[in-house]
Amino acid sequence: MLFAFIGLLLAAVLGGVWSGLRHVRDAQLVRMARTTVQTAEVRAKNAEEQLRIAIEELRFLAADRIPAAVLALTHEHAPVPGLLHPQEANATLAKAMRDVLSATSTAAAGERDRVDAAARAAMRGATAKVQSLLYQTQSVLQDLQHELDDPRLLELDFRNELALRRIQATAVLCEAWPGLARSDSPLAEIVIGAQSRVAGYARIKMANHLREQRLAVVARAAEPLAIAVAELLANATSYSHPDTAVPVTIQQSGGRGALIVVDDGGIGMDGETLERARRLLAGPEVLLLTELGNPPQAGFAVVGRLVRQYGFSCHVESSPYGGVRAMLRVPAELLTVLDEEHTLSVLVPAPADTAAPARPAEDPAADDGPVVEATPLPSRRRRAPRTAAARPVAPVPPAAEAPVARTPEQAGALWGALQDGTRSGRSAAGSGTTAAGGTAAGDKQGEHRS
Repeated sequence: MLFAFIGLLLAAVLGGVWSGLRHVRDAQLVRMARTTVQTAEVRAKNAEEQLRIAIEELRFLAADRIPAAVLALTHEHAPVPGLLHPQEANATLAKAMRDVLSATSTAAAGERDRVDAAARAAMRGATAKVQSLLYQTQSVLQDLQHELDDPRLLELDFRNELALRRIQATAVLCEAWPGLARSDSPLAEIVIGAQSRVAGYARIKMANHLREQRLAVVARAAEPLAIAVAELLANATSYSHPDTAVPVTIQQSGGRGALIVVDDGGIGMDGETLERARRLLAGPEVLLLTELGNPPQAGFAVVGRLVRQYGFSCHVESSPYGGVRAMLRVPAELLTVLDEEHTLSVLVPAPADTAAPARPAEDPAADDGPVVEATPLPSRRRRAPRTAAARPVAPVPPAAEAPVARTPEQAGALWGALQDGTRSGRSAAGSGTTAAGGTAAGDKQGEHRS
């Protein structure tokens, strides 16, 4: 009995322990299940949040970031925004967005360069044909000027010259040959020739300060230099008041080179525009047509292209006249001196040293700008008192009577008498030739041969 009771007691104890353990295990399972559910809920919420962030980032990428990155290809100062949610986005999403933006920018840059190259090629072909036609027109106009005395031909020739300069500038901008070959040309004559290609040529006042008047530019750089100077003069006349002069000074620099200084009294440039002009004048290796604005402002870009190709140098800064000063330097290797047999053009201004009184030596700003020749101030003198016997005054001749205006009837009678006399003279000349033994037909033949 005792053993049976002990066995029942142990069974009861073991059953209670087992029941307790099972309850503990069930509670742990319940807690684990709850933890798993909570974790799943958190992960689901995080996934939903990341999905929302990714969708918003994609929309922001397509609507704002990609257009800004494409704009920055041509405007380097244009800002490109970053992620819309930089703190919430994970590293994988941020890297994926950067890769998409970089690939899009690269593709857009390649397509932009391809389109620009195609546009340049098309413009080169078009400018070559138009330039050839303008040269032919120029030749015809020159022949007509020798045959006809009509001032309108000069106006047509000038308009043709303006169109030719535009075409030359476009050709240079598209990396084409300027289209004109010249021999070694005097520097002063090149500047005068460039002045004749500008609409406001009458406002340009040139001062010649060359020590060597036969200083010339070598053949390969003569026409490019003329194009560059014409573009600088066109800018100066276009961006200044029509009533102001545009001083131009040519002088030999301290070394063996030469300097052409163009000043204008226009509105000038702000700092950002001035820096952009200097970048264009430096001759950047890559210059796109789309960078020139709409409508294109190609003057400085053309000069920069010639600077890079032929070795000039050009700098712009604020002018003491209130506008912009452009300084074009021609290096010594592009200069030569012509022989004495070469006759200089009479249109070239005489050297300032002989054309006007010399400047005062104490002027410290003599090299800061174009030279303005000093004019002596008027001086007062004591007048002697007049004597009683004054010098006789010549009598004033009486004014001539104004011609009496003719009436329309009188003018018609005079014109009719002139015509009658002309007809009678011709009839008398015709009868005289027959009596002299010559036929009228023979006289006409002789007139045609002469």
